[in-house]
Amino acid sequence: RSTASKSDMDKGPAPSNAIVLPFKEDTALTEQMRLRVSFLQRSGQKRQDGERLILPHEAVYRLDFDIQELNFSRWYVSLSGYGRVTITGTSQHWTPDLTNLMTRQLLEPIGTFWRNTGDPEDSPLKCLEADMEEFGERIAELAKVRKVMYFLFAFKDGAEAANFSCWVEFTPGK
Repeated sequence: RSTASKSDMDKGPAPSNAIVLPFKEDTALTEQMRLRVSFLQRSGQKRQDGERLILPHEAVYRLDFDIQELNFSRWYVSLSGYGRVTITGTSQHWTPDLTNLMTRQLLEPIGTFWRNTGDPEDSPLKCLEADMEEFGERIAELAKVRKVMYFLFAFKDGAEAANFSCWVEFTPGK
């Protein structure tokens, strides 16, 4: 139970009852957060105490849960080229016109996948497996009380959203 590349997903049989959920970019929410940053810059105002502003290399993604009783199985990730992608979960129930993202709503652990510049391009992505296992279990836990969960994806060191895909596999809980 750990990470697998996209090609592993195609080769390895998933359990027949597996539920594989893709992370989907929430472009409207990302844009709303970018507008907040530009408003603060234009108006000369400071961010709210404890507010977490989106950075230029970040975007908001979401997971939608049709089934809420889930057990984490594994991650499927694909990155073309090199770079680092950091995924931070949030406990936010988002209404961005009413609520700003606060740092206290960012969850631990974070997920990080990377491939270094010197690594062969077809080498598996690296990650901290124990953190990714705990992160997947935390997502399954939060799915019990959520229909949607939001995440900040940060693309660094050459990684780009267009070159990265990520899914999480669960099995139905009992």
